[in-house]
Amino acid sequence: MKPVIKEELEVPEGVELKVSGRTVEVSGPKGKLTRTFDFQRVSIKVEGKKVLISSDSTRRRDKAAVMTVRSHLRNMFKGVTEGFTYKLKVVYSHFPITVKVDGKRVLIQNFIGERAPRVAKIVGDVSVEVHGDEILVKGINKDDVGQTAFNIEQATQVKYRDLRVFQDGCYITERG
Repeated sequence: MKPVIKEELEVPEGVELKVSGRTVEVSGPKGKLTRTFDFQRVSIKVEGKKVLISSDSTRRRDKAAVMTVRSHLRNMFKGVTEGFTYKLKVVYSHFPITVKVDGKRVLIQNFIGERAPRVAKIVGDVSVEVHGDEILVKGINKDDVGQTAFNIEQATQVKYRDLRVFQDGCYITERG
């Protein structure tokens, strides 16, 4: 039976793609990414400089799986060529917040006058840079960069206080 749902994706210049079964390895100028797709009815094939993602079913769930694989591959191509960057802004009005990077974690000190620092985990191979009141999260894996930025934002969530008064924290301002 021929595939019913087909999607073609062009491989950019300077990007090398290897497919073995359900595992896809993408390497480019910025690094190498590997991802395993666990969708049963989705097949991934490489033909020249194109990737063919197909399914032999017309079910809605299978079409969604094909589109998901396509989106992940696009993000992998963009990651190994350009990379991803999230910008966060440190905002405080009561106590000056100090942000430091310590290995695979980010320490947020003096948040609302607390003695113990708040800790955010750095996921995967992501670099975090602090420049004054701006935090830059950079990497080639979109999932890891986004999760790390969210961890930093979530670590400074204000609880048990009036949110209209206590608007201190680290907030995501740009994604790119």
